[in-house]
Amino acid sequence: MAQKPLRLLACGDVEGKFDILFNRVRAIQKKSGNFDLLLCVGNFFGSTPDAEWEEYKTGIKKAPIQTYVLGANNQETVKYFQDADGCELAENITYLGRKGIFTGSSGLQIVYLSGTESLNEPVPGYNFSPKDVSSLRTMLCTTSQFKGVDILLTSPWPKYVGNFGNSSGEVDTKKCGSALVSSLAMGLKPRYHFAALEKTYYERLPYRNHVVLQENAQHATRFIALANVGNPEKKKYLYAFSIVPMKLMDAAELVKQPPDVTENPYRKSGQEASIGKQIPAPVEESACQFFFDLNEKQGRKRSSTGRDSKSPHPKQPRKPPQPPGPCWFCLASPEVEKHLVVNIGTHCYLALAKGGLSDDHVLILPIGHYQSVVELSAEVVEEVEKYKATLRRFFKSRGKRCVVFERNYKSHHLQLQVIPVPVSCCATDDIKDAFITQAQEQQIELLEIPEHSDIKQIAQPGAAYFYVELDTGEKLFHRIKKNFPLQFGREVLASEAILNIPGKSDWRQCQISKEDEETLARRFQKDFEPYDFTLELRQENGLNPGGGGCCEPRLLHCTPA
Repeated sequence: MAQKPLRLLACGDVEGKFDILFNRVRAIQKKSGNFDLLLCVGNFFGSTPDAEWEEYKTGIKKAPIQTYVLGANNQETVKYFQDADGCELAENITYLGRKGIFTGSSGLQIVYLSGTESLNEPVPGYNFSPKDVSSLRTMLCTTSQFKGVDILLTSPWPKYVGNFGNSSGEVDTKKCGSALVSSLAMGLKPRYHFAALEKTYYERLPYRNHVVLQENAQHATRFIALANVGNPEKKKYLYAFSIVPMKLMDAAELVKQPPDVTENPYRKSGQEASIGKQIPAPVEESACQFFFDLNEKQGRKRSSTGRDSKSPHPKQPRKPPQPPGPCWFCLASPEVEKHLVVNIGTHCYLALAKGGLSDDHVLILPIGHYQSVVELSAEVVEEVEKYKATLRRFFKSRGKRCVVFERNYKSHHLQLQVIPVPVSCCATDDIKDAFITQAQEQQIELLEIPEHSDIKQIAQPGAAYFYVELDTGEKLFHRIKKNFPLQFGREVLASEAILNIPGKSDWRQCQISKEDEETLARRFQKDFEPYDFTLELRQENGLNPGGGGCCEPRLLHCTPA
């Protein structure tokens, strides 16, 4: 089955003309359908007064698409980018950071480098240095499996990009641009490279990343420079394209050469040696990885091999975060009701919900103290996803689809509610419609997240939100600003449109005796055992893989979900 391409937009210098840009995006989406992301290179902010920006910053206006921007290119605009590791600037508008790797849940990999070139250390907040470029290359290029990245975002053009190519117009690429960016593009082999700052549009002919007859064929790179938004000459500043992530493509399809492909502009012209001299030996430094792929293990740092260089064995997990005080959900806590725990993994565990909507309503919880999905480390995220996928298979075998939701509001420990819904009750679209309808009735703005996005791309750590995921992978999200009905998720699922048990919308009205809870826990364990991916792990550790009470941990009061 062919992978559905992502639909992306790239934009040149916005220079504070936010209304012009976003009105244009709305018009494009109205005509051509929704896009997944908007990527902005060059100067996002201009020298104009801040009145227009204030409307977006305060929420009076909102970007119509998830928008990711590069940082400052001059001292004047540094003030807008307070956090070097990236941050949310306004709703739907996120600063990626000084440098790093954006990995979407689809596997799309984007490398970004903010600022303009400086060869002097220390560099100001609007420049990048040889050390910055070196750390990015080291993070990626030194692994034997490395083939390239999907997209590279820089503000300056790469120097020499016009070599062997079509005319770049008035821009002399032998004098203009950054040799460090050329070096980065040479090493990273992006399929698309976007840049700006020169106030003109230039789409270079695609170029090769291999030497013909000497190296195996590799994918081609397309360099596209974009003009400034709203320019009077009507030069192109917005570029639409579709892309299937490299990691999901057939190798033969990936390396197909376009008919107009040229030689690599950064090779064979003498400048490669001079570029290399400007880049010092790699230094162990944290290049920000602001986003994490839900399906991929990625940490804050990588060794030069891209793996843990200390040992060939898997890295031992760090001690889980500890709560500041008593917690009903931390597995080591004495407050936990152990008889409700039904399965334990390495980083997460499953427990029956106290006062559940059904006998098999379960929670996925991290063993350590994390407040929300957004704050989870990569290895915990991976196991959460494994539990979700396993539970979907388990419930599907029993004629049920499952709904997952999280309410990160007035709760201190992450609880992912997993509620099975018999297929005979309703279709997935009915569940989606019920959430949207009840949200509208309560003036809750419940937005559909693009198919290839994840919560970490939308919510910052500490931000309050409600999130629901359907069995089709569709996701709905609400950013909680003031008040939010604590039982909203349960109310929707208990409603006549779904489970038709409106009397169970409050968990406190659904409590049963401890003996009955123990019976339900044993029954769930027995039913789930054929799907239990943790069974082997527990046997290796000499723990009881079955029986009531599951391995002597503890759990669970379902704080009003």
